[in-house]
Amino acid sequence: MRFELESGKTKCIAEDIKANAMTVGKYSIINPDEGYALPESHKLVVRVSSPKGNSYHLGEQVDSGTFAFTAAEGGDYTTCFWAKRNTPPVRMTIDFDWKSGVAAKDWSNVAKKGQVETMEIELKKLYDTVLAIHEEMFYLREREEEMQQLNKETNSNMATLGLFSLLLCLSVAGLQIWHLKTFFERKKLL
Repeated sequence: MRFELESGKTKCIAEDIKANAMTVGKYSIINPDEGYALPESHKLVVRVSSPKGNSYHLGEQVDSGTFAFTAAEGGDYTTCFWAKRNTPPVRMTIDFDWKSGVAAKDWSNVAKKGQVETMEIELKKLYDTVLAIHEEMFYLREREEEMQQLNKETNSNMATLGLFSLLLCLSVAGLQIWHLKTFFERKKLL
């Protein structure tokens, strides 16, 4: 992904990562003047943190970097980019690549290390993909059960609220009729 960031601003990107999933990321500032060194104003502070606030990567005043870790807990992991304030303001273009799960494995190294054939590598990729899909199905099944329970609770609460509203409206209508009847009786109109 590629995005722009002004000096003095922050941009955060979140990725939902399952527990025990491997994650790799790479970021770099695109040089506005190709062929020349990157200007001193083009520096970032980059922080990768877990859903519970644990820091997995911190890069201060950098123009590029990488990070890799295995997620300890599942949830939204956040990568925040801060650009220091400059006068005049500077707009930086950042190239960011974040992969997790099966996509994070470097299959070229597997092929070099094991001297395996192309078909074996493809089979390993497919097997890992099937395992990831299998785990995702169990995760989605758990989430579906949670959502069904929440739906039942919400329907029950809405039925109770509807019944309460109906009783309140009927009681207010009864009070209005009683009040009008006594009012007209006192005025001797009824």
